[in-house]
Amino acid sequence: MFEKKEPLTYKKIFIFWIPLAATWLMMSTEGPFLAAVIARLTNPKYNLAAYGVAFSFAVLMEAPIIMIMSASTALVKDKNSYIKLRNFTFVLNGLITFIMIIFVFPPVFYFITQRLIGLPETVAELTHHACLVLLPWPGAIGYRRFYQGILIRSNLTRRVAYGTVLRLISMAATAIFCYRFFNLEGALVGALGLTFGVSAEAIASRIMTSNSVKRLQEKESNHSEEKPLTYRSIMEFYYPLALTSILALGVHPIAIFFIARSRMAIESLAVFPVIYSLVFIFRSMGLSFQEVGIALMGKFNENFRLLRNFAAGLGLAVTSALALITFTPLFVFWFNKVSGLSMELTGFSRFPAQMLVLLPGLTVLISFQRAILVNNKKTTPITIATSIEVVSIIIILIFTIQFLGFTGVISAALAIATGRLFANGYLFLPCNKVLNEGIKEPRAE
Repeated sequence: MFEKKEPLTYKKIFIFWIPLAATWLMMSTEGPFLAAVIARLTNPKYNLAAYGVAFSFAVLMEAPIIMIMSASTALVKDKNSYIKLRNFTFVLNGLITFIMIIFVFPPVFYFITQRLIGLPETVAELTHHACLVLLPWPGAIGYRRFYQGILIRSNLTRRVAYGTVLRLISMAATAIFCYRFFNLEGALVGALGLTFGVSAEAIASRIMTSNSVKRLQEKESNHSEEKPLTYRSIMEFYYPLALTSILALGVHPIAIFFIARSRMAIESLAVFPVIYSLVFIFRSMGLSFQEVGIALMGKFNENFRLLRNFAAGLGLAVTSALALITFTPLFVFWFNKVSGLSMELTGFSRFPAQMLVLLPGLTVLISFQRAILVNNKKTTPITIATSIEVVSIIIILIFTIQFLGFTGVISAALAIATGRLFANGYLFLPCNKVLNEGIKEPRAE
């Protein structure tokens, strides 16, 4: 991390942020790449739908652990905090993996997917195969995000990007190998690619933190500066973050649940992961900014204005880039030529993709808002904002599908965009309250 005496500049923010942005950008290419492979295998409509459902379940399972990177960035400072948060991470990983094992148990799985969600039998069976392969996914996610937080705090963000390069190579190699040499279901190919990729990244992250971990284990706590970290204080800090990610990542399965009961359900289930993957490419630029804000905001929020201005420019850039694709002929090129969708499904995707054009900019904003609150150890408003977002999404999905008869993918796009607007709006008040307590402003260079 930058020395306290060094003034922060836009150049330093950019240098710190760009490896994290590259990491998220590279991860965002997983979805489009795997969707393109699946679309070129047999029964693409059903396999794309099953892959999208399986991925949404995997994301929901990882939700309680995904914020551990923010916790690691903010809390790991010495031997005690490293050991405490590491043990906390491992226990939480074990619990999540146990829950996922219960979930894929056939009677439980088919009750949820067919009886509750209403998936067609073919899609449910393909989804089950994919979920079995994704069993290691949440544990690997938690493991690598804990160590990536240490890399970020150590100002080694480039190593985070190196791990993601290895993840993408492993994912792509696995998917291409299965595509060329095995006659596997498309959903299974996608799940195998994800599992091998994230496992490779988790191992690499641990190896790359070896020196940082060694220094942490040699550094004893300075009790005169602050209280030593305890499991109770970790729980108090992390519980709102975990609940936030559970609610936020639960949006995807919730959307799947309602889409499966909507008009043109199969078509909507097939195109939803493709649209979501495209939007995620540009949202990833904003998601990468949360840890930047936490690491660089300063103890007294003294770098707020520099980071705010940087975030504003970033939000405008990513929103404009997505608009360039969704409102021009580039749309057909991406969805038909790159993603491999038929012209029928490409046309079906256009309007819902355009409805999500503001989401990348809103993601930059909410990441910055969350960074302000996490830096000041005020995590409860983050949970409240996410609750508002999720409740809004559910209400809009119910109203538009059950009463207005919208197709599932249009209803989901409207709900996701509106819910995020409400969450952003709520967070302005707690962020302003924190910032009004006092900001020492540095000079921009």
